[in-house]
Amino acid sequence: MPTGLPQDSKNPRLHFDIYAMLEGSQELYFGHEVQVNVNLVETVKLSTIGGQSLEKCYISPTKRRGVERRCLIWAPVKSGVLLGDQQKCGIPKTCTEPDCPICAPYGGLLAGSKTLIGRVTHGGGVAVQESLPAEKQRAMHPAIISSEGVKGDDKETPTPFKREYNQPGILYPVYNHGVSITDAEFSSVAYAFLDSLPRIGAGNPKGLAIAEEPTSQTPLLVVDRYLSPRGKRPIISPSKTNPQTAIDDFMRLAKYPQEPAEKIEHIEQSNFDRWIGNTALEKLQDYASQFVDEVLQVR
Repeated sequence: MPTGLPQDSKNPRLHFDIYAMLEGSQELYFGHEVQVNVNLVETVKLSTIGGQSLEKCYISPTKRRGVERRCLIWAPVKSGVLLGDQQKCGIPKTCTEPDCPICAPYGGLLAGSKTLIGRVTHGGGVAVQESLPAEKQRAMHPAIISSEGVKGDDKETPTPFKREYNQPGILYPVYNHGVSITDAEFSSVAYAFLDSLPRIGAGNPKGLAIAEEPTSQTPLLVVDRYLSPRGKRPIISPSKTNPQTAIDDFMRLAKYPQEPAEKIEHIEQSNFDRWIGNTALEKLQDYASQFVDEVLQVR
């Protein structure tokens, strides 16, 4: 097959999208580059339609994708090993097998010999609020101190350094898009997306959560399953800086063509299904449970 994918008439391939607004409940560090004794986080700069220059914190889709893949690699299977060990699939050496629950959606590479193109892409990550990272002083990590040990009679002195952190309460719109994947393959994606949320970030602390609409406590989450793309995609413009405006835009786009005030959690049209809010969360959790039951508990 030119695509490298096996024919499977019993498991139809569809397109899947996850749209979410994530919130940090504490400061977070996403490593970018290191200057002299300062670890910097990644930011983006942009200009609005009105000519305003903005600089915002940023969660790189590539970093988020790496966390999701590691959640699958480290997933425990019934036999007592980890899924990555059982599949002989890790980082950077992947197995590139089309039936691997890790490589099938996320792709794989054996340098110089084989490539399996991933069918899940990641987007978004630009913060809503214009809140620049704050610089904090930290002591050298204990592991580094221990590894240096004692040289002669002189003990090594820990060297303080500074690290930038994204501040708490920032909203991050993020998006996962799956093209031509089966329900079973999307179960891997759903498991990885949910399992990665408390593990996003470098060092400690870690973790993001799905934000909620303040009045209704509805999760800011949308899941699409379709062949025919319909509705409007709830993607937030990076020029938005007001959290409430961003939340209103997300819900307005998610419910189109219905009115934003309507209480609707499922839109069903020809070759298109959209789940919104709590229903979307339940749908993702059902897919994640399918992955546990059909992959982790049977291997």
